[in-house]
Amino acid sequence: MGIRIYRPTSNGRRNSSVNDYAELTVDRPQKSLCVRIKKAGGKNNQGVTTCRFRGGGARRIYRIIDFKRNKDDMVATVETVEYDPNRNCFISLVSYTDGEKRYILAPQGLTVGQKIESGQLVEPQVGNTMPLGSIPVGVEIHNIEMRAGQGGKLVRGAGLSARLMAREGEWATVILPSGEMRMLRVECRATIGTLSNPDYQNIRVGKAGRWRHQGRRPHVRGKAQNPVAHPMGGGEGRANGGRHPCSPTGVLAKGGKTRNPRKVSSRKIILRRKTNRGEQLVL
Repeated sequence: MGIRIYRPTSNGRRNSSVNDYAELTVDRPQKSLCVRIKKAGGKNNQGVTTCRFRGGGARRIYRIIDFKRNKDDMVATVETVEYDPNRNCFISLVSYTDGEKRYILAPQGLTVGQKIESGQLVEPQVGNTMPLGSIPVGVEIHNIEMRAGQGGKLVRGAGLSARLMAREGEWATVILPSGEMRMLRVECRATIGTLSNPDYQNIRVGKAGRWRHQGRRPHVRGKAQNPVAHPMGGGEGRANGGRHPCSPTGVLAKGGKTRNPRKVSSRKIILRRKTNRGEQLVL
């Protein structure tokens, strides 16, 4: 893939860049695997804002993605590589030998006509899905389950991959892109390869209008608001808050612990916390 840079005909064009989408093969999704998204603008069913600075944006059609990859021992053929407005990596339409079609997350290097498979005894090739107990140690993986049969929850962003580092008994050790090292059950499934669209991180938005197209409204600082609207608001002149940064409800924004102590602790399965700033580890 590549990044297209426009001529600086305006301030918005001067600082923006876009993907050239050279890998895409079609521009229309599979209609039977699409549903409409009803936007709520960040409000719940009672009209109360639960997620600030959301609203508007271009209308999207959701593509139903097969995160479970549970159609075992049946060969599927890759038919397309497509754009998905709901995620930053590409997706692929695959057709199984029984005629069923599904969307999957497209790994880097997946091409039209390629054969992929899911199961415990399949080959560890790009696009194949296997339990962690069957994947060779050292292989890059994505779309990892946290509980067997739940569907992939970890490593689903553009250009990301985790690495299977070790396996002992009923547990496998995986290093995530954030640098976190955690243990997962060997029954959990993962897909071989690195996700597509790795240059997504190099694209510059360039202007506020592109964020509005994505449904993101302007973000207002807490210290710039009135005391009735935010704990850090108000004050004579430009006050610096007078307290540690927090949300409108008083939840600490930097360094505050948010994990529920009454739930089962993950201290035993997380061997190392993520590195600062989400740096990619050199393995």
